[in-house]
Amino acid sequence: MAQSPPPFAAFEWMIAWRYLRARRAEGGVSVMTWISLIGITLAVFALVATLAVRSGFRAEFVDTILGANAHVTVYQSVAVTEAGQSSRVIDDYDAMAERLREVDGVTRVAPLVKGQVMASVQGRNAGVEVFGISAADLATIPRIAAPEKSVGDIARFEDGIAIGWGVAQQLNVSAGDRVKLISPDGARTPFGTSPRVSVFEVVYVFQAGRYDIDRTRVYMPFDEAQIYFNREGVADELEVMVAEPDMVDTMTLELLRAGGERVLLWTWRDASGAFLRALEVEDNVMFVILSILVLIAAMNIISGLIMLVKNKGRDIGILRTMGLTEGSVMRVFFICGAAVGTIGTLAGVILGCLFAFYIDPIFSFVNYVAGGGVWDPSIRGIYDLPAKLETGDVLSAVILSLGLSFGVTIFPARRAARMNPVEALRYE
Repeated sequence: MAQSPPPFAAFEWMIAWRYLRARRAEGGVSVMTWISLIGITLAVFALVATLAVRSGFRAEFVDTILGANAHVTVYQSVAVTEAGQSSRVIDDYDAMAERLREVDGVTRVAPLVKGQVMASVQGRNAGVEVFGISAADLATIPRIAAPEKSVGDIARFEDGIAIGWGVAQQLNVSAGDRVKLISPDGARTPFGTSPRVSVFEVVYVFQAGRYDIDRTRVYMPFDEAQIYFNREGVADELEVMVAEPDMVDTMTLELLRAGGERVLLWTWRDASGAFLRALEVEDNVMFVILSILVLIAAMNIISGLIMLVKNKGRDIGILRTMGLTEGSVMRVFFICGAAVGTIGTLAGVILGCLFAFYIDPIFSFVNYVAGGGVWDPSIRGIYDLPAKLETGDVLSAVILSLGLSFGVTIFPARRAARMNPVEALRYE
């Protein structure tokens, strides 16, 4: 008895290859093949590019949050002083900071004095938020000590103030210039509190990468800020940095115990959690929409294969009479459709990866053609459109595209396999 050939034998690949490259005059459907191939390529390219931009935007947004803000802000609940005034200042901030440093996973604790003031230079005014912090602690903030852009010397921080890039632009100042800071809560006199006006030298200008930070933030030496904001001997809050910010929620109980009875916590997830959840919802919706686009592109494979089966009816009849089994015929046309899906998927992945690698010049060209203003950092928070290739995103795009391409190929391939060879040859 003759032994049947194994599945996906060499002759099945040869027949499928001949059908794919056949010209229309020979009964092929090369035009439909090219349409299907281009459709899959563009759909996968759009999916990979979108996933890369999504991952890049989230990574950049989270990095700017963690690189320039406290992972956990420790402050106290309101207490009433002997004079009958409510206060939230921390008197024993040094002792509290030591207790917090002993918590496993905490990398840094810095006392802060914070206040909102008016910055003024030669008629130019800007509302800014002042952070009073020690020079040693400022040097450990990644996005401040090693920013995207900087002017001046952070080592001279004790001699003046450090301001954000946006503040410097708004006031038209740079390192070496002097800025007047005006606080409504100034010196206390018998006639009330008078505004406090002090002049400081700008020793350092930084660009942290977040528009809202660069546009409003000013750093002042901690001792100077205590005097300026009438916080002698106290701090407003403690800035806590941890080794694993994503696990900060698991540390809150230990931090509360270390802080004391009146301690309250505000984590970076509390501050930006709503935005991150909105990003996740948007990511899921975008993936579903682009998956539908890939499905529509894959449907072209069905139409192309149906036309190929119809044009190759005589060939199918001859092959069946020569002993080709239904399974072999099905595998021939399955190879035709799967080859289009595989080649289109690989081409789309390559284009998507190239887009992610060269997104900066591409975006610059688009911005130039549009006349500028395509990306507004005041709305989106960051200055550039980022892209980050994640292995999981690329694999999900490949699996989705190949799965849909292989799935839609089965129907026309089975139709070809079940074709009656007698009917196929009756009118030949």
